[in-house]
Amino acid sequence: MAILIDENTKVLVQGITGAFGARHAKLSLEYGTKIVAGVTPMKGGQKFENTVPIFDTVGEAVKETGATASAIFVPPAFAADAILEAADAGVELIVCITEGIPVMDMMRVKATMGCSSKVRLVGPNCPGLVTPGHGEKSHGGCRIGIAPGYIHKRGNVGVVSRSGTLTYEAVWQLTQLGYGQSTCVGIGGDPINGTSHLDVLKMFNDDPETEAIIMIGEIGGAAEVEAARWAKENCTKPIAGFIAGATAPPGRRMGHAGAIVGGAEDTAQAKKAILAECGIAVAETPGVMAKTLLEKWGK
Repeated sequence: MAILIDENTKVLVQGITGAFGARHAKLSLEYGTKIVAGVTPMKGGQKFENTVPIFDTVGEAVKETGATASAIFVPPAFAADAILEAADAGVELIVCITEGIPVMDMMRVKATMGCSSKVRLVGPNCPGLVTPGHGEKSHGGCRIGIAPGYIHKRGNVGVVSRSGTLTYEAVWQLTQLGYGQSTCVGIGGDPINGTSHLDVLKMFNDDPETEAIIMIGEIGGAAEVEAARWAKENCTKPIAGFIAGATAPPGRRMGHAGAIVGGAEDTAQAKKAILAECGIAVAETPGVMAKTLLEKWGK
């Protein structure tokens, strides 16, 4: 079953005619993703790769194609409005890849979207999602975002991460060891985002295809701690975790805007200790994430 997306998900791409959006839209098409529309104002009526119709607005695209998911490759100054446009058009899953969106803009997005149960935002500043297919190199699945599709393999391990590159590392390790993934979710590292570790853990726990989970976090915030404490009481599946930023000095920003140590539980060592207390197997280095999970899983 996987979570959030599968091979039947109809995807539209906001910013499909930009260099970055075009490149990854093409890669997603090659992966087998059903990209049914692109959206770029003033370019309605054109076609992307001679097959995908382009619309001026998300509302038009949804009405004409029935798209239920959107990938946003819109520049930072306009990305918040792009998110809200997609939500207003009835898009159920919005995946915002854009990095560098002002925090005030995301505060406006969160306030406007509120606690709507009809719209799921993943990101911003994230690599997106992949549900691998069953074909050669897992083609035939669904890829929304920028993750390298060829490293994925269909299987039973769910991956959730704040870091894009560490997501790819975990996926590649699993694939090399012969274990595929149900769905891989990069939630992004910004301080204000749409989907948390806890949200994804709950979905993986309810998904019959997912049998084990890798959760990757980093210093800053309490999201991983919140997820671990929930998992201790509620999750029935083995989890391995990794926390990046062990050598970061207090108060130092580490790459992601959300990765700033603020309180006693924000440090890597504190988070690792809490994860271990909650029954999560903690990988000491990123090179052993998959092996740590397999040991916990008994494989």
